[in-house]
Amino acid sequence: MPKVSFEHITKTYGNVPVLKDLNLAIDDGDFLVLLGPSGCGKTTLLNLLAGLIDVTDGRIMIGDRDVTDVDPKDRGLAMVFQSYALYPTKTVYGNLKFGLSASKLPKDEVERRIAWAAKLLQIEPLLNRKPAHLSGGQRQRVAIGRALVKNVGVFLFDEPLSNLDAKLRTETRLEIKKLHDTLKTTIVYVTHDQIEAMTMATKIAVMNGGVIQQFGTPDEIYERPANLFVAGFIGSPAMNLRKVKLSIANGKTEAVFGSGVRFDLSDYRFATAPQDGAEVILGLRPEHFLVGAGTAADSAATFEVPVQYAERTGPDASAYFVLENDLLALRVEPAVAAGLKPGQVVPVRYLKGKAHLFDAQTGQRM
Repeated sequence: MPKVSFEHITKTYGNVPVLKDLNLAIDDGDFLVLLGPSGCGKTTLLNLLAGLIDVTDGRIMIGDRDVTDVDPKDRGLAMVFQSYALYPTKTVYGNLKFGLSASKLPKDEVERRIAWAAKLLQIEPLLNRKPAHLSGGQRQRVAIGRALVKNVGVFLFDEPLSNLDAKLRTETRLEIKKLHDTLKTTIVYVTHDQIEAMTMATKIAVMNGGVIQQFGTPDEIYERPANLFVAGFIGSPAMNLRKVKLSIANGKTEAVFGSGVRFDLSDYRFATAPQDGAEVILGLRPEHFLVGAGTAADSAATFEVPVQYAERTGPDASAYFVLENDLLALRVEPAVAAGLKPGQVVPVRYLKGKAHLFDAQTGQRM
């Protein structure tokens, strides 16, 4: 499978920049997810790779070929669209076959590919049906099958699960991941859903404002967010971010809240030497809090905070407290959430070794 690379890609519409000097390399067999909010440029980047829109500046490489100005049909790609884009008058078999109509393949090879894709996607019983008689999940599998039969090295997915209900999204997500594990092809997948990104990707490129904010594995993105945008975008509930001051005395580094609570940072790995008195942003993930008193051995800090409200969603729950006139989000066990009453003051502590620090001026990880 070929490597894909974007080199100094710029895309503008009139005077409006959409992508800004973007560089990205996708290794052979990677499942790359372009992740970000609406308007961040992720779909534009996918369409540039597909050849559906033109590059303003820079070049796109697939393997050792410069495909920047190559016709879409000659790029060796197959794309699965958000809207399925199936032909309503054709059967499932006809939709699968149509993608090969211009390939001039022998008839037996066409039949072999259709049979292979149908078996792989478990749509063999559906081959004589038309799209109107299929469920959303079945239509999406047909759309994926139409891409698979082309037998290309790179597959593009443009938010393929956004039209499915929650149950079908989970099922189809697993099917796409299983396909990648089986075929070992290169996949470029666009989504705004962090669950899709974290569960399927081998690499994630988090985008915002036409710029890649961070590129890495799902674990790297979660464990060491590169800046405030990534920190706030990855995680549910979102990371708690608080402005604090650094205190360095007697060989101990702490973050000091406005209320006077001191947060132990002795085990934090600073990229550059911290400065006493510097204003920084402290990031605290909701899942790294514990409700109830504990010992200093496992806690970086303990907060006495009033309950605002709690939410239970079956096997999971979130609780919200008030810390310095702002909400503090925690993920808790449902049984714990059930016992929390609005206005009740509760001790909550944060685990050592789980803090994140960001420069208050640049927003970059410290």
